[in-house]
Amino acid sequence: MLNRRILSLWFPRLGAERILRLQRGTTLGPFAVVRELNNMQVLSSLSGEAEAEGLFVGQPLRDAQAMCPGLLTRPHEPASEAAFLTVLRRWAGKFSPWVAEEPPASLVVDLTGCSHLFGGEEEILRTVHDDCAQHGLSVHAGIADTLGAAWALARFAGQPQTPTRSGDAIDQEARATRSRAARRRNWERGGTPPPVGAGTAPPLRISPPGQTRGMIARLPVAGLRLNEETVTGLARLGLRQIGDLAGIPRATLARRFGRDVVRRLDQASGVEPEPITPSHPEDYFAVRLTLPDPIGLEEDIQAGIDHLLPALSKRLKDKGRGARVIRLQAFRVDQASQVIEVGLARPSADPDRIRPLLKLKLGEIDAGFGIDVLRLAAVQTLPVGPTNIPGRILRAPQPIGSASDDTGLQDLIGKLGARIGLERILLGHPANSHIPEKAVTFMAAAWSEPSFDWPGHKGGDIAETPLRPLTLWRPEPVIADERPEPPITFRWRRRALRTLSARGPERIAPEWWLEDPEWRSGLRDYWQVTTDSGDRLWLFYAHGGAVSAGWFCQGAFA
Repeated sequence: MLNRRILSLWFPRLGAERILRLQRGTTLGPFAVVRELNNMQVLSSLSGEAEAEGLFVGQPLRDAQAMCPGLLTRPHEPASEAAFLTVLRRWAGKFSPWVAEEPPASLVVDLTGCSHLFGGEEEILRTVHDDCAQHGLSVHAGIADTLGAAWALARFAGQPQTPTRSGDAIDQEARATRSRAARRRNWERGGTPPPVGAGTAPPLRISPPGQTRGMIARLPVAGLRLNEETVTGLARLGLRQIGDLAGIPRATLARRFGRDVVRRLDQASGVEPEPITPSHPEDYFAVRLTLPDPIGLEEDIQAGIDHLLPALSKRLKDKGRGARVIRLQAFRVDQASQVIEVGLARPSADPDRIRPLLKLKLGEIDAGFGIDVLRLAAVQTLPVGPTNIPGRILRAPQPIGSASDDTGLQDLIGKLGARIGLERILLGHPANSHIPEKAVTFMAAAWSEPSFDWPGHKGGDIAETPLRPLTLWRPEPVIADERPEPPITFRWRRRALRTLSARGPERIAPEWWLEDPEWRSGLRDYWQVTTDSGDRLWLFYAHGGAVSAGWFCQGAFA
């Protein structure tokens, strides 16, 4: 049986180098990608020159610009970085078909039985570094028997360990102070110089088979993929390296720092298996339009959408799919991009159903100095087929999205969803309860079919059923004579009202198998009461139970 061998690839400057690749031939100097964090702009990715200036990931933008006035920045684009990571996953497929993504900037490759095809694991690492250097990417790679060990080797092998702040060491000075402190090497102070070429060998990031524990023993505990709070807590006890945890009873570790520490340690050591789920290739439904000249008017963008929609619709129909979420990306001449997304209440490939939704959100696109590329993609798709809605007159099945399909409600939901969000649009469905306030349950309209199985609905006709008010609220007390007959006069909401007509009663009993505080008043007799002020109220007389009897108002008719 072959030993399992895992390759971990980490791209520490993925966000910045993705943009720098688009600026080949242009000297930008220190460069960083900026994102929003807690209402503050911070650095999320840096170029090599920016790191050489002493900047670091997570640093506030204002502090970074004070340290490096020439810093150039671009906004963070999560969708573009995720797409670029997918491109790198397809590239890594040359080493093994078993490749998985670890967002935001990592890949995992199962090399079991594949390394001999490339001349060994050293040749694989050399090929990885050569390919990435050719494309302007920085990469750290590690190979081990387990995913956890490979992850730790890729990030921490050969790296100087930064001691955790304890407050009593000279090396715990502020970062800005240390960056300006000139440290003289031993041979600069008269010591023996090192031999030529010393310090240039690459760090050893390959763990020989069966030697995983020894290779990761001297790595920091952060290599176990623990959160920062746990790493800090371990360091305060002097547990700074993974090997320091080996001699501590497991029960003590779990009781003090949680079971996650023990689990991560077992995964890195190979005691607990950690499967790798490869990212399978998916069907991509996207079309792209490159424009000869930049555009900026909504009419021009709409014309570009009209050009892209038929091609996207054909690809969806060929695969028997319907789009549920459509994304439009507008790439500007300054390398920035604008993204809008719309959702459909029912999956469809019909351009006439997608076009109005995109048109509603075109005003959100900032063209800047002009847009030169448009990309339209179906982000979420579902299979489509014949459909019939229960309760309707049976007819020949029609494919979803066809002109003869009744999509008026779905189109309305989609248009409203484009403005306020699909999750805010609810649709009532009958519930299995005779209690008025429990007779309806609300579901997201975009993910549920309209129901026609309401009580009293038979073959398209509404049978004679008790009328329910349009508006319901919690029972409100009514001041009236405590008799089961409708009151002639009563007070409700500080108003004196007179009954002109009353229809009823409709007796409703509580659900005795459930404990409902609202129904402790026992049996209820409901009346439809019309008052002299024109109000049509839904009153009930509670016969008493755990609480005293009396009149209450629970709703109003239209």
